[in-house]
Amino acid sequence: MFQLAILKDTVAIHPSDFGGPQEQAIIAELNKKYANRVLHDVGLCICVFDITEAGEGKVRYGDGFLLLVTHWPAVIFRMVIFRPFQSEVLLAKVMSSDHNGVRLSLDFFDDIYIPVHYLPYPNAFDPNERAHFWLPSAEAEATPTELLDSPTAERMWIDKGEIIRCSMAEQGLGPTGWWAAAQVDDGGDGMDEG
Repeated sequence: MFQLAILKDTVAIHPSDFGGPQEQAIIAELNKKYANRVLHDVGLCICVFDITEAGEGKVRYGDGFLLLVTHWPAVIFRMVIFRPFQSEVLLAKVMSSDHNGVRLSLDFFDDIYIPVHYLPYPNAFDPNERAHFWLPSAEAEATPTELLDSPTAERMWIDKGEIIRCSMAEQGLGPTGWWAAAQVDDGGDGMDEG
């Protein structure tokens, strides 16, 4: 889920930061530039882990910035990134539901979206509850209209605020409340949340 990526970049240090430790000034500038940004083929940047190499740099004429660039000694650093691998199990909270799917949050990242075809089948969206539900006892060929006619008590809801495991279309995935009863029936050795 979290990894370290080695990056190389140009960093401009403002003259007001010349008095303090150089490493802190460089890290502050790199965090301003990268933190909470998604880099293509890298992932979501969280923060600078450490600086592996930084040159002396040159003071730019005109504005006085200390410039550490790639054709002079560059800044090489390790960045903590969020990049889950395919089929990794994540615990997320449901933010909202609509007829197209479910939007999830990991607290620090709110842009996870699960389309309807990745929800457990058979499922339907109840417009009155503004939530998707799964009916595990229904026949596989049941239509969403038939599912809406099912008793409310039999439905497994995907409610706003629920903690779920992303993908949801496989056994053992979905809101953690769905599997709590199964864990009790198994004597507690079914699922490990730790």
